[in-house]
Amino acid sequence: MSKQTFNRSIKVDGIDIFYREAGDRKNPSVLLLPGFPTSSVMFKNLMTALSDRLHLIAPDFPGFGFSAFPSKDQFEYSFRNIGAYMNRFTDEINLQTFTVYLHDYGAPVGLQLCLNHPEKIEGIIVQNGNAYEEGVRGIWDEMRDYWENPTPEKKKKLYAFLSEEGVKWQYTAGLPEEMLSTISPELWMLDWESMKRPGNIDMQYELNCDYQSHMKMYPAFQEYFRVHQPRALVIWGKYDPFFNVEEAACYKRDLPDAQVHIVDGSHWVLETNFDEVLKLISDFFEKG
Repeated sequence: MSKQTFNRSIKVDGIDIFYREAGDRKNPSVLLLPGFPTSSVMFKNLMTALSDRLHLIAPDFPGFGFSAFPSKDQFEYSFRNIGAYMNRFTDEINLQTFTVYLHDYGAPVGLQLCLNHPEKIEGIIVQNGNAYEEGVRGIWDEMRDYWENPTPEKKKKLYAFLSEEGVKWQYTAGLPEEMLSTISPELWMLDWESMKRPGNIDMQYELNCDYQSHMKMYPAFQEYFRVHQPRALVIWGKYDPFFNVEEAACYKRDLPDAQVHIVDGSHWVLETNFDEVLKLISDFFEKG
């Protein structure tokens, strides 16, 4: 069976959305939602490896990757709106039901989809994706303090990650030195190329501030889990400096049948622990 990935673009409400597609539509579909600061490129290896048994779609969000970057008067950069937009994207490409893959920013986007269109969701795969307070306890306190009491000094310190060096740091933070060679440098180079577009860093700053609206939605997302009981696979890199590893087990509170796996990696386990993660995902679908 073909292992070819296709690189496509489609207009959704007048905005060009770039997406990658691999595999036969007769197979179970997976909507792969990337995290900050990256795009669908994070899923390239996974798509190639799984395309013989799954149908895989990985879009770039507006303002990210190879998708268009409309101005703020054309598009509202909030997780709620990007989630609604990704729902319209699935309609445009006739993707009716799917498992949704939630990584980092992909979680606030994809969980909006789960909440508002549960009939589309066959299951969830969480890769260091946040839906519980335990994941942000302590780690995000300085950020929350800035949101509540903003000052220029705090902003300069906290938003240093919106820079070339900061984008690279997103990939290397928390990783033991012996694992650094697993991270492909083109990832942060592509991310920074996208972020260098005029106005993009300002957009990224505003979207990050909108993360507080995601945190307020935790009870609603957890209620979705309890009511709908989607099949769930949770994969967490234990060295993740952005989301506490304690969160992984929290999913079992509301999804008692969830498979939860802590792996010996960081935030980007598709880079650092590819073989292990590939097996976990393959087994998840084989045991359906």
